[in-house]
Amino acid sequence: MIILMGVAGAGKSMQGKLLADEHGYAWISTGEILRVLVTGKRRQEMLQGKLLSDEEVIKLLDKVLDMIDPSQEFILDGFPRTVTQADWLLKQASEERFRLTAVVHLQASESVVRQRLVERGRIDDTDEAIAKRFEEYHNVTLPIIDHFRKEGIEVDDVDAGQTPRAVHDQIVRYIDDGNA
Repeated sequence: MIILMGVAGAGKSMQGKLLADEHGYAWISTGEILRVLVTGKRRQEMLQGKLLSDEEVIKLLDKVLDMIDPSQEFILDGFPRTVTQADWLLKQASEERFRLTAVVHLQASESVVRQRLVERGRIDDTDEAIAKRFEEYHNVTLPIIDHFRKEGIEVDDVDAGQTPRAVHDQIVRYIDDGNA
């Protein structure tokens, strides 16, 4: 499993798709899963930039992971987003449900992210929602990177402000060089 982490707009989905297409990996985007499967009031809250509970997200991801062959490499895009989710994922790996190959942290400035999100034009990419995502990223998600490192997991920080191809090449070098 290759984990792609970063704030919305850092390029997780683009990089996940590139890796999947070029290497034949399965690509699991929690954002796509949530946009498809979450309905009603929870969907409205999600569109306003609110995160779903750890329990809700873990339950959905657990079902998706049951549908793939965990012996084959796959890309996990946008999960974990909390330390609780990270601990669940590490527990699954320690129980050999799958192998953790790499953790890639796509870093991008707020101005780069804002421009990308505005250009993609999704209904949930409002200024307010973007600001909220950045706040949650700094307060909730970034501590996961530190948590992984404290747990002895190597994390590759990648400048996601580069061209998509340059970012992709850096990720592939990291994985191919056996640094993962």
